[in-house]
Amino acid sequence: MDESIEKEHALELLGKYSKTVIEHVTNPRNVGDMPNYDGYGQEVGDCGDILSIWISVRNDRVVNITFWTDGCGATIACGSMVTELVKGRSISEAYRLTPENILDALGGLPEENVHCASFAVNSLRKALQNYTELRKFPWKKLYQ
Repeated sequence: MDESIEKEHALELLGKYSKTVIEHVTNPRNVGDMPNYDGYGQEVGDCGDILSIWISVRNDRVVNITFWTDGCGATIACGSMVTELVKGRSISEAYRLTPENILDALGGLPEENVHCASFAVNSLRKALQNYTELRKFPWKKLYQ
């Protein structure tokens, strides 16, 4: 890509997104699936994007968390930030994460992308619910 076009595009993004959002889009944290997960959640957004989250739990704490999405940059940033905010937290603390927490940590999102934070929280909550269910009924993991 022509350097001047690349610079123009970067300046456009800086005007629309915070530096934190751009950092998480260009260098997302904890991307990928997790083969030996303890909980898995997937959400399909209204826009058709998919966001999947895998968690590993020890002593009631999320010790590892990964995500994958085919979504837009805002979804990537929200998925990445969820992993950063939840890793090391207890299950009950992770359940209390809100879309507002993600938006605050990212320095906000444009109005048309705010729903991506809810999308990420919903995926996380599905992973947490899946973990809770699998603890009660471990045999169900065979059917996932």
